[in-house]
Amino acid sequence: MELSKTAYVILGMLGLGKSTGYDIKALVDVSTRFFWAASYGQIYPELKRLEALGFIAAVQEPEDGRRRKAYRLTDEGRRALRDWLNSSDELHTELRHEGVLKFFFADALELDEQLALVRRIRAHHEAVARQLREIQAVKEGEDADDRFPGLTLAWGIEYQERLAEWCAVTERQLREELARA
Repeated sequence: MELSKTAYVILGMLGLGKSTGYDIKALVDVSTRFFWAASYGQIYPELKRLEALGFIAAVQEPEDGRRRKAYRLTDEGRRALRDWLNSSDELHTELRHEGVLKFFFADALELDEQLALVRRIRAHHEAVARQLREIQAVKEGEDADDRFPGLTLAWGIEYQERLAEWCAVTERQLREELARA
């Protein structure tokens, strides 16, 4: 049976102890969204599907007088997650980066506009790197057993910093061209 990547995000998050669709989305927003996003519109239908397949089980949790639907992994769901993690299937890589898309078409801009675009892209990556470093500082203060989310966070910081560095080099090249023009 083929599961979506969003299904595996959910199984993994439940394995980390998150229990509601809201909790899963909140963790996605500060962790995997930097390399694999998931929206509420993907998460909630997938929760229903995974429950119907027997990979997760619903439990009702009271919260402030309201009942909310939480989930836990079943043994079958834990096996499905482990099977996917151990799978030797081809890895799917997809980069969606609006700044790079704009950069691709930047020949339509004047040189000073191209330079401004690269500066905006650099500023974006510097801001994301700062945000990830703030998350890292909080995580370092916690007593966490989750080694690989921390290693993934370090990867994200290096990735963002490398993209910002590439922008800085490109900015220098464009400034030199602008000076010659």
